[in-house]
Amino acid sequence: MTLLQKQVASYQTQITAVGTVQGALSSFQTAVQGLTTASQFQALKATSSNPSIGVLAASNAAVGAYSVGVSALAQAQSLVAAGQTSSTAAIGSGASTTLTFNFGTVSGGTLSNGTYSGATFTPNGNATKTVTINSSNNSLSGIAAAINAANMGVTASIVNDGSASPYRLVLTGPSGASNSMQISVSGDATLSSLLSENPAGTQALSQTAAATNAQLTVNGIGVTQSTNTVSNVIQGVTFNLGATTTTPATVTVANDNTGITSAINSFVTAYNALNTAIQSVTGFNSATGTGGVLMGDPMVNAIQTQMHAALNQAIGNTTTTYSTLSQIGVTFQKDGSLAVHTTQLNNAINTNSSDIASLFATVGKATDSLVSFTSAGSATQPGNYAVNISQVATPGSLTGSAAAGLTITQGSNDTLNLTVDGIATTVLIPPGTYTAASLATQLQSLINGASGLMAAGKSVSVTQNAGVLSIMANDYGSTSSVAVTGGNASAGLLGATPTQSNGRDVAGSINGQSATGSGQMLSSTAGNSNGLVIQIAGGATGSRGTVGYSQGYAVTLNNIATSMLDPFNGPIAAETNGLNTTVNGINNQITAWQSRLTSIQAALTAQYSALNVTLGTMSQTSSYLTQQLAQLR
Repeated sequence: MTLLQKQVASYQTQITAVGTVQGALSSFQTAVQGLTTASQFQALKATSSNPSIGVLAASNAAVGAYSVGVSALAQAQSLVAAGQTSSTAAIGSGASTTLTFNFGTVSGGTLSNGTYSGATFTPNGNATKTVTINSSNNSLSGIAAAINAANMGVTASIVNDGSASPYRLVLTGPSGASNSMQISVSGDATLSSLLSENPAGTQALSQTAAATNAQLTVNGIGVTQSTNTVSNVIQGVTFNLGATTTTPATVTVANDNTGITSAINSFVTAYNALNTAIQSVTGFNSATGTGGVLMGDPMVNAIQTQMHAALNQAIGNTTTTYSTLSQIGVTFQKDGSLAVHTTQLNNAINTNSSDIASLFATVGKATDSLVSFTSAGSATQPGNYAVNISQVATPGSLTGSAAAGLTITQGSNDTLNLTVDGIATTVLIPPGTYTAASLATQLQSLINGASGLMAAGKSVSVTQNAGVLSIMANDYGSTSSVAVTGGNASAGLLGATPTQSNGRDVAGSINGQSATGSGQMLSSTAGNSNGLVIQIAGGATGSRGTVGYSQGYAVTLNNIATSMLDPFNGPIAAETNGLNTTVNGINNQITAWQSRLTSIQAALTAQYSALNVTLGTMSQTSSYLTQQLAQLR
């Protein structure tokens, strides 16, 4: 039993050592998983010479220096309602009333004492927003709360001006000249007289601040923006405008070398921690002449062998400068650990920092600017794959057969029933006389504001050409369509025989084999490129160059770790299960021996008891004989 218990202790030590390797490998995998995406190595930093112009750079920002001047900041429109004696008293009868907010541009006319005369209002094409007021919220504070709860970009507040009727509702809309407010009120007459606002008609509210755009220059080019957060002028760069400037500021976007250095050092630290853990259970101590518990263990040797082989192999199929770790100053040491040579790493970063990501992460690059790598599957092999397009994706559309009528009359030609991407909706067009452009904008706003389409994430773009309207879905592919199904305005807006064109999926091949198209996405389903997904954003049919796909060291090592740590078929699990089975077998032997020893002990006890009785009997006999012999004398 003692020998068996020593064997159990030895095997338990091995199980603990395997657990140490497993834990270290799991920690290593966690570390490298964060390095499998290129964005970890493509950090940028942005600086501004003027603190009033803040700047942020995304990973896709265009590196360079920019001269930025600000002559005007964007401003939101503010409207003030007539004063009320109480902020909590009911206003009107409490009948259900709908406030409809439309946003657009006020042009022409004059502004005097907060009221426009002779002005026009042109909707910006965004969806209208509605707020319902009834007996539960028809106080000034209730109206403000309902508007704020609608989350439509309009902020409502109540200001006390100290007059006899001091409580005044203040509405502040989104910034930008195209975000002036038009408010239609349907329902209670008192609320209508308080809140109706049409810059081209009845105005119950008074404007205290006009909606204006930000005016700036970027490298001498004039730019107009509706907000003071400007993110669509330079790719990946966002400007936060805080004040106007007298002289242009210098904004610099540069590679953030500290981020790249930190990522590589994190990788090396994680690998060295794994190497140290393995050495602690497999190494030989020359001072004591003893080896580690798992010295020579085939499973642990396999982990080391695969890791070393992966790190010593050049990354193939890259279209970048670097293909080995040594090129960026990361090399193996005599003890099996990795070391970072800072000077060489800095030189590599300064030479071509954007290419370092390909050494570690999954990277896909297309030679065609309108073709982009989207994703790859577990079966996708590194390689360069030819792309050939036989059909470019298109969205569903509907084009009128005649110029649209520009006068809309309530109840006569003001409704349009249509289906967008299979979702039916009805729009009600406000009466009035439009231009072709303003009618297109109004129609786009109404369609995109339909609740069913908004809930499904669907939208359209409405344009006009020589007065003929076209409605185009914003989604691509065979599921995209636009159809008019009725309404008294259908013929007047789109003619008797509008042309309907259903959307088409992209079609083509990847790596010479037919691929599956869905919208603009083309997916490979066979061969080495199986699982590769690319986006075709437009362009011509025919050959569209190649897409190069590579897997860096972090991806390869993560795959190795996943295989080793597989709880069902992995070698670590197999060895742990084998050791546990052996321990269980020995414990069964110990249990059997314990049972046998119990039986032996019982038998020996019984023998002892029998001998004890015999000895007692013999003692009595001895006393009797002693007495008899004494009498014979």
